[in-house]
Amino acid sequence: MKDEMKKYRDDEMSDGKKYGLMFLFIFIAAFIIIATLIFPFWNLIREDVYEEVEIMGKWSTWYGTMCNVDTSDSIPKTIDNCDRDVGDIVTVKYGKDMAYAEIVNP
Repeated sequence: MKDEMKKYRDDEMSDGKKYGLMFLFIFIAAFIIIATLIFPFWNLIREDVYEEVEIMGKWSTWYGTMCNVDTSDSIPKTIDNCDRDVGDIVTVKYGKDMAYAEIVNP
């Protein structure tokens, strides 16, 4: 009989474990709710902007040639691996409020 009672007590979770798991689940649920309401994940995905601009500057670095353009949002954009010359008019694609762009064919 004692063995059966001991086995029953060992199978059941203690109150401390129950409250600990309950706190953990509530904490995780609250984090998920707050994360989606305060900082929605879709804000990480930027809208693409296409714009026709003039290349303002060009320089070489140890990993390639870079160009600089000025866009309508007043944030200078850097273009990696730029094969155009200063003064060329190109169409660039960049993420809204980002500092990097890439040259695309119109």
